[in-house]
Amino acid sequence: MNRSLVFSLFAATLVLAGCANQPGPESRPYTAEETRELAMEALNRRGLSFDEYQQKKAELLGAPQRTFGFDQKGAMNAEQRVVLPGRAS
Repeated sequence: MNRSLVFSLFAATLVLAGCANQPGPESRPYTAEETRELAMEALNRRGLSFDEYQQKKAELLGAPQRTFGFDQKGAMNAEQRVVLPGRAS
């Protein structure tokens, strides 16, 4: 009789302990913003070139892709004065 009493108390304790636990945050689905943040963190860790990074970032954010790079005009000389239209130099 003593063994059955100990076993029933042990079983009751296990059931009550299991009911007292709240579901953790990992059991709920991620929101869209959290998913985007995780994807951006993973992108930052990948070590891509600048152009590849900008392309993947635009895909993740859904932004229109802008092209970055050199303008094919050649090197600029710091001593040359270039007047850009609409800007005061």
